[in-house]
Formats: sequence, C-alpha cells, structure tokens
Amino acid sequence: MSTIAPDTTPLPIDAAPPGASEAPAAAAASATSGDGLSPAPGVMTLSARKARRVQRMVAGAVVLLPLIGVAAAVELWRRHGIGWMEIAALGVMYLICMLGVTVGLHRHFAHLSFKTSPFMRAVLAVCGSMAAQGPVLFWVVTHRRHHAFSDKPGDPHSPNQHGGGLHGLMSGLWHAHIGWMFSSESTDWVHFGRDWLQDRMVFNLHRWYPLWVACGLALPAAVCGAITGTWLGALQGLVWGGLIRVFLVNHASWCVGSVCHVFGSRPFTTRDESANNWIVAVLAFGEGLQNNHHAFPSSHAHAVHWWEPDLSAWVIRVMAKLGLVWDVKSPSARAVADARRVQAVGAGKW
Repeated sequence: MSTIAPDTTPLPIDAAPPGASEAPAAAAASATSGDGLSPAPGVMTLSARKARRVQRMVAGAVVLLPLIGVAAAVELWRRHGIGWMEIAALGVMYLICMLGVTVGLHRHFAHLSFKTSPFMRAVLAVCGSMAAQGPVLFWVVTHRRHHAFSDKPGDPHSPNQHGGGLHGLMSGLWHAHIGWMFSSESTDWVHFGRDWLQDRMVFNLHRWYPLWVACGLALPAAVCGAITGTWLGALQGLVWGGLIRVFLVNHASWCVGSVCHVFGSRPFTTRDESANNWIVAVLAFGEGLQNNHHAFPSSHAHAVHWWEPDLSAWVIRVMAKLGLVWDVKSPSARAVADARRVQAVGAGKW
C-alpha cells in the first residue's frame, strides 16, 4: 500500500490520468455554461429559470419518491406482513448500493484512493449510481468542491454557514441534509472533474445514469417476483429493495454532510468542523468518520484504528488481496502521529 501525508492541499484534482481520452465537447460545454460566476472558483449560479426549475424538480423527486415508498411499505406491512424475502431484498440492495457509493463514487472516483481495472470501475460506477444520489460526474465534482471549501463559502452542503443559536443550527442541518439540493448554485465540472471528463467510459456510464437507477428498482422487483411467482412479490421487492432502500441509503449518506459536521469527536485538527460520528459510520460503512477522512482525504480507509467502524475499508482490502484493486493509499503511522501532535499543540493554546 502507498502511504500518504495529512491533508494540506485542497481539491480540485485537475490532472488527467495517463491514457485518458479527449473530453467530449458536450461535457466541456455543459460544465462551463452559466452566466454568473460566484466568488468561489468553480462554483456557478444557474441563471436560466428553466434550468433552476428542472434542478428543483429532480431534487424533489429524489426526496419525495422514496417517502412514497415508505408509505407504501407501511400499507403493505399492514396488509400482508413482512417476511425474509423483503428483509433480504432490503439488506442485499442496501449493501450493494452503499458500497457503490462509499467504495466507488467516494473513495475511488472522488479521491482516487486506489486503482482498478476498467471492468471493476464500471461495476463500482453502476452500483453507486443505483443509489440514486446523482450520476458519477455530478457526485465527484460536488464532493471535490465540498473538500475544497469545506465549511466555508463555496461548500455546497455545510451546516455551519447559517448563523448561530438554535435557529442557525437547525437551518444549517436542514440545508446540509436536503436543502442544498434545491440551491441555484452549480459546480463547474471542468474545474473539479477534468480527469474523469477525459475518460470516455466513465462519461458514458454517467450519461446512462437513469438506466442504472431504474435497474436498482427493477432488480429486486424482478427477483422477488420470480421467487414468489406473483405480482405482489414483485411489488414487495420494488418497495423494500428499491424505494425503502433508496430512502435509507440516501439519508444515511446525507447524514455524513450534515450530522458529521456538527456532532462527534475531532481527534485531528482540520480546516473545517468535520467530526467522527460512530452511529453514522456504522450506517454508512465508515463514512461517518469524517474528521479522520478530512485529515487524510485520499486514504482508502476512514478508520485510523482497527476498531473504528469502516466496512468499506475492509472491502477494499479484500479486493486488494484478490487483485481487483491496487495502489491502495493509506496514511503512515508517522503521519497519523504527527497529525495528532498538531491537534494536541493546537488544543494547548486554547
């Protein structure tokens, strides 16, 4: 495994990977469209009324459709009960989609924490896209922008830019969890995602995002329908393995940007309010260890100790043992100790 030092340089990552093909012209054009640049580099404002309306409609669908699924699940539970099939559909799809987000979209695509083959990269992209958190390039550039401006103006989903007191706290948590998706701000794809824009396969996987979301809903419906041989079974699979799973995976993931920048421990000094929250870490397979992650953002592991909950890191290590991934990045013990010393010195000044 390659070693890394504590974070000292903000993203974006503008260098293209070796062998990358030319970026499609349409991608570059869409990334640079928009009339008003905000003071933060790489952050734009959607000026067209139609574009803002479409963005809000999509955000509304992402938030509301899974809620409809929750209501449907309650009614199905009341009428037909819940059995092993529904629980299995939910559990298996939660595992696949959450790992697609954490191992794929986050640690591989956004932070380049390890290298892998084109086939495995496609698998990770599809699994992450099935979570319905946005297509690959959108996810990557939004997250890199978050790291570049974390808890400062320009951060797309900081809970700490909304004033003091209880009202400021609640407004910030709402914005960081859901409200930011309805914002008129947009992220410049060329500024924050030039490397993946120049990868034609990844760009094509990004374009097919609606298909992957549909697959994430259809797959559990088809399997459960085949097991039971009934349309009711297919409906149960759609609701539990599809809509309920989307609801749970997304809210667990959104807690990383909201809860984990307010509540938790901070063993390392970072440039933001990132915190380690074990409840979110368990639900989001290690993502809740935000303070560790912001101290060492390119590490494949958010846990710096074996006993910290980070299922995603264990999955990456197993994949490395199997030869599916390589050049896995980790902080050295010296780097971790030095970062803790910085924290201790800083604490002594206050």
